[in-house]
Amino acid sequence: MARLLRPLLRGTTYTRLLHLWVPMLIVSVWIFIDSATPWVPALMLVPVGLLIPGVRRGEGVQAHLLLTPGEEDSGISTAPSATWRDRFRTVLWLETRMALSVAACYATVWLPLLAVDLTGAALGRVPTNNPLLPISEPHWSYALLAPLPMIALYAVVVGLGELVTALARRLLGPSPAERIAALEERTELLLERTRIARELHDSIGHALTVAVVQAGAARAARDPEFTDRALDAIEETGRAALEDLERVLGILRESRRPVSSRPALTDADRLLESARASGAKVDADFTGPLETVPGPVSREGYRILQEALTNVLRHAGAVPVRVRVDVTGGNLGLEVRNPLTAGVPDTDGGSGLRGIRERAALLGGRAHTGPDEGDWQVHVELPLR
Repeated sequence: MARLLRPLLRGTTYTRLLHLWVPMLIVSVWIFIDSATPWVPALMLVPVGLLIPGVRRGEGVQAHLLLTPGEEDSGISTAPSATWRDRFRTVLWLETRMALSVAACYATVWLPLLAVDLTGAALGRVPTNNPLLPISEPHWSYALLAPLPMIALYAVVVGLGELVTALARRLLGPSPAERIAALEERTELLLERTRIARELHDSIGHALTVAVVQAGAARAARDPEFTDRALDAIEETGRAALEDLERVLGILRESRRPVSSRPALTDADRLLESARASGAKVDADFTGPLETVPGPVSREGYRILQEALTNVLRHAGAVPVRVRVDVTGGNLGLEVRNPLTAGVPDTDGGSGLRGIRERAALLGGRAHTGPDEGDWQVHVELPLR
């Protein structure tokens, strides 16, 4: 019993009833003007729905607020009509809503009156002016029928509310083009989150690796001068990591913030100096005009170089490193090599190497990471167009 009465306690039941009543305002005004042609408002809805794209947006907003209040993903579009198919669906919705509105208004007016007349007939009063109740003689037995109109009213109100909501999702739901646009937007959001995760991994991971290596080297050297240099390197690397962290958090706060402030290959000197300060002997060779490399390629190339140097410091320590960056033709070539000092690392494991391959693939390039002639090699080729 409590389950059956639960819809009466929900606000949605009454907002849906209000949504059903709204079209009757138009009909009521027209009947006041010309009661002989009550069908004219329904006829006028056809050109309105076909010729005004914004009608679909207005109907969608009403349906979202009144039929599905509080639901973020209601399945009801709030965009204007973009195609003729959307316009025809809007017309069908307007006509269907008008018909359901007439049924709801008649039910909410006549069914309560019918219950009142049945109660009056049971008490000895003969009802008049009620076409639904042709009673000539009052009788106490009509009291048994008095609850039936209210039960019918409950069923009509709840049933029509569910029906109009289902029809709204069907007729005002997103079109195929809108579904594709929403899917593309969600894909872009997921890619952006993945990119931010890579940014944090590469930047903070690099800073922590440099700090750990420098601290270990300073402890082993027991040289005050070397310790001072190590602390300077840790400070510089930490400051750069904080700048990267603040920039990434700024992107999270402002989703439309431009990415031009991200470091690019033209800023690679600070990566090389950080690696050298950690004890690695870095031999760098940059050929070609780095400043002409497109922004997305240059920025991703910087992160790839950062992750490659981080891997060297983390797994090999202070070893000679050869860095080659070559801009020729329509490609950017980037290679980082260092001697293998222990067993061959797992070429498939680790988010860093996987991130290098994913970055290259997103730009239409390719990346090879693994042992090569006694060295560990990271070789990446990125197209410039």
